[in-house]
Amino acid sequence: MTPKSPDQEFIEFAQEVFQLARTGDADTLARLLQKGLKPNMSNHKGDTLLMLAAYHGHVESTKVLLEAGAEPDRYNDMAQTPLGASTFKGYLPIVALLLAHGAQPEFAPPGGKTPLMFAAMFNRLDIMKLLLERNVDIGTQSSEGLTALELARSMGASDTASYLEALGTDGSAKPR
Repeated sequence: MTPKSPDQEFIEFAQEVFQLARTGDADTLARLLQKGLKPNMSNHKGDTLLMLAAYHGHVESTKVLLEAGAEPDRYNDMAQTPLGASTFKGYLPIVALLLAHGAQPEFAPPGGKTPLMFAAMFNRLDIMKLLLERNVDIGTQSSEGLTALELARSMGASDTASYLEALGTDGSAKPR
């Protein structure tokens, strides 16, 4: 059997580390981070360990990575942030954790959408309310020129559309 090259060994190790983030093995991630693993390590798609942990709903792994210095607003090759991904998936505890660790509630990568837009589109009313507590601009437009309300309507997200309609265009009205 031919021995593995150092490059092959590193690639296998990296794949294992990304799987730890996907499966939420916070204890092993914490040990590796203490030994020098870079918290902003990313794969061939630009997904960081934090993106994978947040997207897959792993609160403890997300917390371990944030506390180790993972950048909460770092986006992948698809213009997705951990906050946008966890909003899309409906993981309120992770959204709250990311916001508590400095994720910018109005940030949208070039060509991407804001977390409020994702919350509106996918009818994530509790997450949308949390984001609105941060005084996000409900009139911000996507790269296609659509607001969160317009995106909610286009996706048939009735709860979030109704809530945004009650706020009015400037967000100053109080919902019913």
